[in-house]
Amino acid sequence: MDYRYPVKGCGVWLPYGFKLRNNVLNLMRRLLDETGHEETLFPLMITSDMVKKEAIHVKSFEDQLFWVTKAGDRKLDEELALRPTSETAIYPMMQLWIRSHADLPKRVYQVVNTFRYETKATRPLIRVREISTFKEAHTFHATFEEAERQVEEAVRIYSQFFDSLAIPYVVSKRPEWDKFPGALYSIAYDTVLPDGKVLQIGTVHNLAQNFSKAFDITFENAEGLREYVWQTCYGISERVIAALIAVHGDDKGLILPPGVAPIQAVVIPIPYKSKEAAVTEKSREIKKVLEKAGVRVWLDERDKLTPGSKFYEWELKGVPLRIEIGPRDLEFRNLTLVRRDTMEKFQVPEEEAASRVLETFSEIQSSLSRKASEWLRQRIHQAGNPEEAVALFREKQGIVEVGWCSKERCGLTWEEETGLQVLGIAWGETSLNGGVCPICGEKVGRVLRLGKPY
Repeated sequence: MDYRYPVKGCGVWLPYGFKLRNNVLNLMRRLLDETGHEETLFPLMITSDMVKKEAIHVKSFEDQLFWVTKAGDRKLDEELALRPTSETAIYPMMQLWIRSHADLPKRVYQVVNTFRYETKATRPLIRVREISTFKEAHTFHATFEEAERQVEEAVRIYSQFFDSLAIPYVVSKRPEWDKFPGALYSIAYDTVLPDGKVLQIGTVHNLAQNFSKAFDITFENAEGLREYVWQTCYGISERVIAALIAVHGDDKGLILPPGVAPIQAVVIPIPYKSKEAAVTEKSREIKKVLEKAGVRVWLDERDKLTPGSKFYEWELKGVPLRIEIGPRDLEFRNLTLVRRDTMEKFQVPEEEAASRVLETFSEIQSSLSRKASEWLRQRIHQAGNPEEAVALFREKQGIVEVGWCSKERCGLTWEEETGLQVLGIAWGETSLNGGVCPICGEKVGRVLRLGKPY
């Protein structure tokens, strides 16, 4: 991306980055489409009356709203806001579309831009004023139990998504004082970046009936009575791309998982004296073989750059596999392959080009997953009291896990005494074996996670 755009907190997606973005989004689209979600597109602008419908939700964004007040020189009869999220745009339409239990469940999603006047220091892809890659899903159900099952499905979808990107994560239930405004409860996916800070990369919310009551979204049940629907929502943003870059990259540049890399393999001819024509011909032949096998391959025939300059450029761009073809490769009917993740160089028989390239992609994916998971595992620490938590974080960064009695007052005290922020309760873990809360002395029952988030 190019962040030299003259509006603070806004950037331009360049072609290579935009391809990466689309590949990541298409992965998410496939997972959603396969589970009964339907893609939609709702308007960018919402009326001031729509904004006021859900006071608790909007209050958290009211200082960040961008307002459209004029058209040319004319003042608008009603001010229009640019969506900070899309609940207030989507739910008035659902009030029209959902009439009976036959219309449920309903699952929709969209990928849009949202706008928030971020007052903190903006950071590319992480803290912006135009969120240009906002995927939000909204679901509507006849019962609370169905909504709960949808939350579980959303967690499965997100876990598959991040696993496919080899991005490691912890899943936590956000504390009551820091949940999504208007939600019954919120679940967050967090990862640790190389500087030791925590980046939230995805959220899932059970909205219960809070929004359906505010927007009067009801349905006629099987007995002919009207009920409010039960809702969930879940979203990701371009923070996923930030995590992809930061978690896997190294001092040479990007390292991209093969599944989402815009270019999966680059073929680089190594010309030498009278062998230029033969090397070029063989390079073009290998490109066609790989394309036929479904590989996104690029043949770098630029004659004004040395092979070394090309190596540097494609390493910077994170292309998973480099294929070198020179006179010696022609002589022995081999190809020289270089993995971007490990920089390992090895030869494969020319006739095995397609199968060995695809096999290497699989090995790269597994290697990235193992390395990233180990990185995260080494940065999750356990502490018994606030002093130990502070010392561990100062020395090792990452996430500190502590025992918690489940009382909000003690959770807030952990934040005050450590200077860290509560990320949430370990999702799926309901109890600890023994121990007492160092704040109040009562028995602990939950694992509480602390860290320094972006």
